[in-house]
Amino acid sequence: MSVFKSGSRALITGGASGIGLAVAQLCLKHGMRVAVVDFNKDTLELAKSSLNGDVQCLQADVSQEQEWKSIKEKVGDVDFLMLNAGIGGKGTWGDSEYFQKILSTNLFGVINGLNTYVPSFQARSNAPPAAIVITGSKQGITNPPGNPAYNASKSAVKTLTEYLSWDLRENKGVSVHLLVPGWTFTGMSGKVPGASAEKPAGAWSPEQVASYMETKIRDEKFYIVCPDNDVSEETDKKRMLWTVGDIVNERPPMTRWRPEFKGEAEEWMAKQKV
Repeated sequence: MSVFKSGSRALITGGASGIGLAVAQLCLKHGMRVAVVDFNKDTLELAKSSLNGDVQCLQADVSQEQEWKSIKEKVGDVDFLMLNAGIGGKGTWGDSEYFQKILSTNLFGVINGLNTYVPSFQARSNAPPAAIVITGSKQGITNPPGNPAYNASKSAVKTLTEYLSWDLRENKGVSVHLLVPGWTFTGMSGKVPGASAEKPAGAWSPEQVASYMETKIRDEKFYIVCPDNDVSEETDKKRMLWTVGDIVNERPPMTRWRPEFKGEAEEWMAKQKV
């Protein structure tokens, strides 16, 4: 049986736009009861007008631990928990506000949600299927230069989700999944909610990501690494293998972007079979 079925209860953070909104729409199509949590009041209002079904929209800052108590009181226990809220932004060393802002939402928004809801998932017995999905990023795996706080937040989210999967391994009927989108046309990549910008040819739509996620959950896959129209699954795997090779082969970190390793990396990936 799947968690995506009539009567199941879903809670989605960052659910008023982008991938979160697409997953909310997917859940509602299955007849689920959906709670959408988002910080942005404007996008929440747009979500209210676009979502049809048993839906509850809550404005909250997921980075604040005390706000999760209110979320739990209003929503109650859920069968499907998606911790998807995240922000971008650029900064550098010495910019403490940049690090605090991104880590507070992207990392502690997840930690707060897990601390609030994991005990109820652990207590389930002979209950309908349940699932926890946490949204990561390829930047948290391959670690490209240019955004240390964002990459660090998503790397930590990957570790937390892996650990959670281990801790819930004996809780039958509860599955854990790390969603790793590719290039997706969302607010973080130019699609402002309410605007009519055209999707770039190389990007996936949020609906494609939601559909891919549902398929992988049904297939009981933990790592849900999405391709897009520019990057194939094979290319993603080669990039990840090269990144791990920095450790195994005692190279400096982030060699894929170092000029002295550029030719070697390109030649290796051209020959590698995955």
